[in-house]
Amino acid sequence: MNIIELKDIFASYGKKDVLNGISIEVRKNEIVSLLGPNGAGKSTLLKVISGFLKPKSGKIIFKNKDITNLKPWQRSRCGIVYLFQGGSIFENLTVIENLKLSNEKVDLSFDLFPELEKYKNTRAGLLSGGLKQMLSISLILLKDPELLLLDEPSAGLSPLLVEKLISKIKEINQKLGKTILLVEQNIIQALKISHRVYLMSSGKIIKESNEPATFLETEKFEKIFFET
Repeated sequence: MNIIELKDIFASYGKKDVLNGISIEVRKNEIVSLLGPNGAGKSTLLKVISGFLKPKSGKIIFKNKDITNLKPWQRSRCGIVYLFQGGSIFENLTVIENLKLSNEKVDLSFDLFPELEKYKNTRAGLLSGGLKQMLSISLILLKDPELLLLDEPSAGLSPLLVEKLISKIKEINQKLGKTILLVEQNIIQALKISHRVYLMSSGKIIKESNEPATFLETEKFEKIFFET
């Protein structure tokens, strides 16, 4: 069953066209990766889904409801949350204060990210990059969403932390039953946990695969991604 479906989405920044007829679907309990070179329109697509950018045309259907004209806060109430690239936390508040702003029941965050509990009384701005991203993900999870839009969650992290964070995203999908649309710069790690993958280039979907594990082996993919 599709949790969200995009139908022929066109979007632009001013006069610059960025998305040119995007149609994708994400099924309930899937991790779907959205891959492509810089400038392909991946982050723009997440902004359109979350409501931060209004499409010029096309439809967004979430749980059989047309949400194309809903505001971001309305989509959040429907169950869609968006993790911006770089995350979003209140740096002047402690970890525990950040979490309690979203939900008093913070045990979920500490169960998923036990590292955070060790720093629960530390001001969030003093955390390492990895811990900040863990906190950012915790904050959106405490809203109990049905669909997570994750924009480059591992950006700026060391290879060891990237692998750890990707495994946590898999855990969020498998143990918490969350559906995830993932934009990730670490292609190999993303494909390891994905059920399906879309490849974007120049604002279009140019390929879809139900076999992410073998996706990197295609010559066409390598040419488009690495030479664009």
